[in-house]
Amino acid sequence: MLKTKSVVAASLCAIATLAAPVAHAELKVGYVDTQRIFRNAPSAIKAAKEIETEFSKRDQDLQRMAKQLQGMQENMEKNAVTMSESERRNKEREFADLSREFQRKQREFREDLNLRQNEANAAIIEKANKAIKQIADSEKFDLILQDVVWVNPRLDITDKVVKALSDGK
Repeated sequence: MLKTKSVVAASLCAIATLAAPVAHAELKVGYVDTQRIFRNAPSAIKAAKEIETEFSKRDQDLQRMAKQLQGMQENMEKNAVTMSESERRNKEREFADLSREFQRKQREFREDLNLRQNEANAAIIEKANKAIKQIADSEKFDLILQDVVWVNPRLDITDKVVKALSDGK
């Protein structure tokens, strides 16, 4: 038993001696906030504006259609007592058809918008990753992390990445 304890103690001493040079080496770590890149990088701002312009007409069409549906519903509720049974059924059928069309267009709009935003985000991330790699190489970083729960602000290099994206446009 005593022999086993001395072997373990000797092993721990040997590991500590070998690990000492590693412990004294300075590890240079950086952090990048991806959401800040999406908010502040010129290419991200430009992409968001382009997407907004690209989808604004469809959004306006959907808003008009929603108002039309609301008006139809209010009209049916207001005039339900004075309408004949066949007129009421026709109005309900017309309302249901328009409502289905609205839901279909709304779903397509969301899918197209999400696809377009994902494409733009992928391009921005690709550029950002290149900038991060260049900063890591030029400033001799050992490790750069993205999107962690918490990080000391002194490790944050996001502004450097945003600047590199601004310079590279």
